[in-house]
Amino acid sequence: MTRQLKNDIYGVYHLSPPAELNDIKTTVIRPATEKHIKKYLHQEVYLIQESGEDYKNITLPFIESQSFSIQWVYNILEKKAEADRIVYENSDPDNGFILLPDFKWNQKQVEDLYLIAISQKKGIKSLRDLTADHLPLLRNILKEGTEAILKRYGLRGNQLRIYLHYQPSYYHLHVHFTALGHDAPGITVERAHLLYDVIQNLEMDSRYYETRMLTYALREDEALLKSFKEAGKC
Repeated sequence: MTRQLKNDIYGVYHLSPPAELNDIKTTVIRPATEKHIKKYLHQEVYLIQESGEDYKNITLPFIESQSFSIQWVYNILEKKAEADRIVYENSDPDNGFILLPDFKWNQKQVEDLYLIAISQKKGIKSLRDLTADHLPLLRNILKEGTEAILKRYGLRGNQLRIYLHYQPSYYHLHVHFTALGHDAPGITVERAHLLYDVIQNLEMDSRYYETRMLTYALREDEALLKSFKEAGKC
């Protein structure tokens, strides 16, 4: 350790931690698509206000025209990959899910806990597809997910942030569980929707997410933003 300056009670020092404390976690995506690369580049972002009609006329056709591969999700559900990482599983084909750590969490401390619950049921692309028919699935994820985390990691439900993204990073229903004190990526108000609120909204109105205005951010070079511009919506 070397001292750069000392002034009364303030000091500035430079030090190098020992190798065992100087660990670097790396996620490798290979082969990376152009979308993967753009995701990690700095870009301007813009808010989109998407009505239910905008979703039907702009967003859904865009999603259906793209070749977004979610084979890696099916590999998890079919136990072809990451089976050793599963924290909890409910195998019911309609209301079950698999809970496992997110790649962003190194699993060394609960302060930045981050797990993902992936629905067993296929065909639910996002928040927009959810209706009251999916309430048993959402309640299972909430109840059994929090119980599994309490049993395994000692964090209670009121110490967790449980939410869905819109737009999601991949189009298969999944729910994020993070430690409440952890500033995880994607917890901003324009993207994260608390699972408690989602359940309550669907209890009040089965078509809530089909019809309501949803606000979210898109990066400058995203093709969906171009679609909204071409439609004169931004």
